[in-house]
Order: sequence, then C-alpha cells, then structure tokens
Amino acid sequence: MELPELLAPAGNMSKLKIALDYGADAVYCGGREFGLRAKADNFSRKELLEAAEYVHQRNKKIYLTLNIIPHNQDLEKILEFFDFLSELDIDGVIVSDPGVLYLIAEKNLDLPIHLSTQANTVNWASVRFWEEKGVERVILARELSRDEIAEIKSQTSAGLEVFIHGSMCISYSGRCLLSNYLAGRDANRGNCAQPCRWKYSLMEEKRPGQYFPVDDSDKGTYIMNSRDLNLLEEIPELIELGIESLKIEGRMKSIHYVATVTGVYRQALDSYADDPKGFVVKQEWKDELDKVSHRPYTKGFFHGNPGEQGQNYADSSYIRDYKYLGQVKGFLPDPGLAIVRIKNKICQGDEVEFFGPGGDIFKQKIEVILNNEGEAVEEAPHPESIVKVGVQRPIGENYIIRRSNCS
Repeated sequence: MELPELLAPAGNMSKLKIALDYGADAVYCGGREFGLRAKADNFSRKELLEAAEYVHQRNKKIYLTLNIIPHNQDLEKILEFFDFLSELDIDGVIVSDPGVLYLIAEKNLDLPIHLSTQANTVNWASVRFWEEKGVERVILARELSRDEIAEIKSQTSAGLEVFIHGSMCISYSGRCLLSNYLAGRDANRGNCAQPCRWKYSLMEEKRPGQYFPVDDSDKGTYIMNSRDLNLLEEIPELIELGIESLKIEGRMKSIHYVATVTGVYRQALDSYADDPKGFVVKQEWKDELDKVSHRPYTKGFFHGNPGEQGQNYADSSYIRDYKYLGQVKGFLPDPGLAIVRIKNKICQGDEVEFFGPGGDIFKQKIEVILNNEGEAVEEAPHPESIVKVGVQRPIGENYIIRRSNCS
C-alpha cells in the first residue's frame, strides 16, 4: 500500500522539527519574502539552508512557498531571490502566478514546480494546461468534491495535492480582495487581515448609524465566516483516489496544533495501511482534533456544496477547550524531571496531559516545579522561560504539555 505524502505546515524551525517528529513526510515553509503568510515567523535565508539540511538528513522533503501574486515592483526582488534558490536544496517551489512560472523558465532554474491552491484549479483542462508549462504537482482548490477530484485524477498525469485540515476561505482558495479593500492589506501578497471573520450588519445609505441584522440575530452576522476543514473520516477515500499529497493548513498555528493534527493524521494513515478493510476512524483521534484551537468543523465541498452547513454565522470565535502549556526540551531520568519551555502558566497541583509522537498520551498532577536555580517554586515564571517539571515516567524531547480549560 503506497500512502499519500502527509504534508505539514512549518511556520518556523521549531514547528518544522515538531511536524517531522509527529510523522510528517514533508513540510512546507516560507521565506521572509514572497509567501502568503507574511505574519508567520518564516525563515531567513540562512534558516532555509539549515532547514533543508535538517529535513534531508531525516529523508523527508521540504517545499518553499513563492505564491504571492506579484506586482511589477516585486519582480526585480524575485529575480534576485532566484539566485539564492539556485543554492538551496529544496524539493519543490510553490507558485501561483504565471509570471513567476515564466521567470523560473527564463532563468533555467532546475526546480520542481508545485502550483499553489491560489491558482484556483478546479478542472482537468486547467491541470493539463499547467502540466504543459512544466508544473509537476497541482494543489487543487478547496472547493472541489470527491467526484470532481476523481475526474481530474483520471484525466491528468500531474501529482495532485489536497487540503485535508485547517482554515477555509470565503473566496476561491484565498484569492480575495476584501482585505485590500477594507484594511489596505493585500491578501494576495501575504498580509490578509481576515475581514471574512469580522461581524457585519446592514446599513441603508440614507439612514446612517441605523444597523439592521442581515440574519436573525440583532448583533449582526458573520456572513462570510467559514468553519474549519476536517477530512479525517475521508482518509480511505482520499487514499483510494490516488492523491499524491494530503496537506494540513496552518503555518501561523501553534506548536500544539502542528503536533496534534500531524500526529492524528499520521496515525490514521498508518492504521489504514496496516488493515485497509478493517480501518475505522477512532474516537480518540476525533477527540484529539477537538483539543486544538479551531472553529466548528466541516467536510467542506468533499461531498458537494455544503451550503449553510459550511459556514458559522453565529460568531468567528475559536473553540479552545485545552490550553497549550509548554514543550519538553529534554528529560533527566534521575530524578525524573522534564526540561520544559513554558508557553502558558503551569502551577503545582495542575492536572495536565503530556502527549508525544505516535499517540502517546498520559495524564498526571504537577507536583514538582524547579526554576533555573534548582529551587522549588509554586508556578512556572513567564512564557519562554525554562523550568524542570517532575514527571511520572520517561518522556522524550518535543512532548507537549496541555491542560483542559475545564480542570
């Protein structure tokens, strides 16, 4: 059984390492130029070189986003960036603009080209067109059903990549002008302000200051706010479709998100490979996906147009039932202390969960916290500080600590 590639987001080097540890076959990341997540940490050119080396040492793959919709003034900088790309050992570059594709050909860059979802590819004829232009993989628009994907697969030879989890857009796979119009921030050049998540009411031109509900709520409505994509239950169909790569959205999401979501889909793919006929989606996997910060889930367009079931008209708030507390950076077996980088406050007496690669999860009460001087303290200090926390069993680097908000 040849499984599709599991492709995870890497907003920075720490998230890249987490993604690989939790089972990603490949990661996608952006430099500090020309990607669509300008607010992510992203990678300097030196860090990109280090990241490529780190990934390849582990026999995994790394793809670089170059998927802005550039204006004339961007092209000179892009051409200069190509000189750096010729030195960078990456497995593919993700582009969306025909002009960038043209310049890559003009410069004779020997780079596998993946077409971004921003190109809004929704039919097999478009895939064939891009194949003729040298594109090796097409990242399909999110607005496709299973049957449409199957038809594209049957009519084309390029590799296909499909989003399986994460945020959705109100426009075709993110190609949106709302942010530019309302906030002066160009979503197609990496600076989306996410105005589709804002609350809207209706105002008639001649009655300024009088706001009317668009829907049944007197508080306005989130008429463009999509639910988050979750195709965990569709793993068998996605595999049987022959998709080359299954992609998780989220370069701006937390380490907790990357670890949890990547880990769940890794377990699901491996479980299917072990026993395709007996495969079932485990409730524990669903529960894990509910523990990350997310909007209500949807299967998007996989079974057809979801209609109002794909939107969340009530509000744009996230479900946050668990809080990410910290990341384990090492373990001292005697006397059983985890070295932890703190994200949010940990206190003595907290009931917490530790989880790591392969779905290893256990709960315990925090009884010992030591500061840098080795002194016992009642709570961990400020975020990003390092403490030692007593654990009841050996654990490894990059385990995550979290706490239920109900505990």
